[in-house]
Amino acid sequence: MRADIHDPERGSTLPFVLVCWVVAALMAFGAIAASDAFLEQQEVQAVCDSAALAAANQADEAAVYARGVGTELPLTRAAAQAAVADQLADGGVELDGWSAETDGAEVTVRCTRYVRIAFDWLFLGGELLERTAVASARAPTLP
Repeated sequence: MRADIHDPERGSTLPFVLVCWVVAALMAFGAIAASDAFLEQQEVQAVCDSAALAAANQADEAAVYARGVGTELPLTRAAAQAAVADQLADGGVELDGWSAETDGAEVTVRCTRYVRIAFDWLFLGGELLERTAVASARAPTLP
């Protein structure tokens, strides 16, 4: 049997194969970019957790000596911020922004970093990705 040279179906699989390769490449690039963003988030969260723990361990000494220690250490905003700044400086960590707030018993630290991820030119148009983490800690004492 002789193949017809003018077959209208001839070569029609090439565009389909190319589209499949492009879709597969985008899926692979997306998985890499998503895992990179996840790892960056984990790093910012770990930094924020350590800063919150450091701040929770920074008791207001004047309040401790005046009222004693109850079920939790008394905390002040100034002491919490100083402890967070010290922890971040000691760890050599660079954040684009952070804040520390306290209600007197619990410290909440918010950390922000803008990062480049793999294939950001494809998915973010070359923009930086914001990674923000929030951590809270309190330093309980034994009664």
